[in-house]
Amino acid sequence: MSTAGEFMQEVGPLKRGLEILEVVGRAGGPLRPADLVAECGLARSTVDRVLSTLTETGCLRWQGRDVVATPQAMDVGNLYLSGLDPEGLLAARVARLADELGETVLLGVPDRDGVRVVSQSRPGGSLAIAVRVGDLLPTGPSLDDEFIEPGLVAVATPVRAAVGPLVLVVVGHAAASLRERVRPPVAACVADLERIPARPSPPNGYRAAGENGDVKARLGARFLQSLDRGLAVLHAIGTRAEGLTISEAAAAAGQARATARRALLSLTALGYARESEGRFALLPRVLDLGYRQVSGLTFEELARPHLRDLVLRVHDSASVVVLDGTDIRYVARAQASRLMRVEITVGTRFPAYATAMGRVLLAELPSAEASELIARSDRRAFTGRTMTGAGELERAVAVARDDGYAVVDQELEMGLRSIAVPIHAAGRTVAALNIAAPAAPEPVEAMRERLLPELRATARDLEADVAAFTRHQPLPL
Repeated sequence: MSTAGEFMQEVGPLKRGLEILEVVGRAGGPLRPADLVAECGLARSTVDRVLSTLTETGCLRWQGRDVVATPQAMDVGNLYLSGLDPEGLLAARVARLADELGETVLLGVPDRDGVRVVSQSRPGGSLAIAVRVGDLLPTGPSLDDEFIEPGLVAVATPVRAAVGPLVLVVVGHAAASLRERVRPPVAACVADLERIPARPSPPNGYRAAGENGDVKARLGARFLQSLDRGLAVLHAIGTRAEGLTISEAAAAAGQARATARRALLSLTALGYARESEGRFALLPRVLDLGYRQVSGLTFEELARPHLRDLVLRVHDSASVVVLDGTDIRYVARAQASRLMRVEITVGTRFPAYATAMGRVLLAELPSAEASELIARSDRRAFTGRTMTGAGELERAVAVARDDGYAVVDQELEMGLRSIAVPIHAAGRTVAALNIAAPAAPEPVEAMRERLLPELRATARDLEADVAAFTRHQPLPL
């Protein structure tokens, strides 16, 4: 077989694209193209072409003149993590140990000269270890004595798991008794982890952006098709933990065998994949491709770009809220540029019964639970239009349940209308998205026809980001 080196020049855009993804992933915040030129030592024209391609594929997003990683950049990392623990059994056992010990517990895989964190669980309390999934921890004395910083001790134990070698790490405050205290529970946990069988990974439907429609024709030289196709191959080999052959990867990515082969050899040479007995599989370095940066986002940061885009399209304010007892609580908001506007900030609360978002969230609950929350509400009238009767509110919630959206016309404040839809994640409703608009002069039906399609489109886009974000971690509400 030919070596990877002979193909590196031909797939150079793949190398440069992955390098830029790593730099953005390490940044911890927005970067300008000039920052990438300085960091990567590439020509500005090359950086511009790579950014054009990566934004087209959804890995990066423009934020004004800056670029940031999107939750879709987590996809390859999610595939790697799913290959290790597709059913969450390893993570669940780690969480049980953390609860038992009252200490932070990490699960990692050996990666070059360190240990890459692939799962972590923290006990309750105000003190937390600032380590995220994807972080690369040092090995050697620092992992056994002063872990990360003085005052913390790590007890690291190897695990011979069915999915491959792992490292279980308990992190606690420096104390003479820590090692002796954790030894029996850690031994029991290791034995359980080693009994968990390897499972097949879930399927993945990634396809190169350039294979769909006229992207290359539209962007011309600004679209690097070899980068796009290389990313498709990278995603493809993540669909099975044991990896794919060249022919299988080509079929999964929808490419010619020779095209996929060049990408696989280059990915192997760059350290993102390994080859064993003719099969190519992901390596933990793929977690550097945006995963760590995005996994540290708040829900507000996840939602904000979608709200800004929605406001630019509809010219009305938009918000995301969650249900908090009998109230809704604002977790993200984008304000329209109007002389008259509602001053609402993140953290503001309103009674759920009197808002479109609250009725959407109540509609997603079992009927008995929704009725119980309505009964517990004070149900005062904010305006002469406010519904306050338990029966009429239950009927309004039932209508929202059937329709999949809710409209409230001047019930919270005169002159203000709102339309809302639910946001789903992992088969359940986690939040509601709304648009607030002036009540006059547009009729309610005209407002619904104008705003509901835009609202639903934004909800779908936000749900895709939430799905990528929450595949291996909870939503930070």
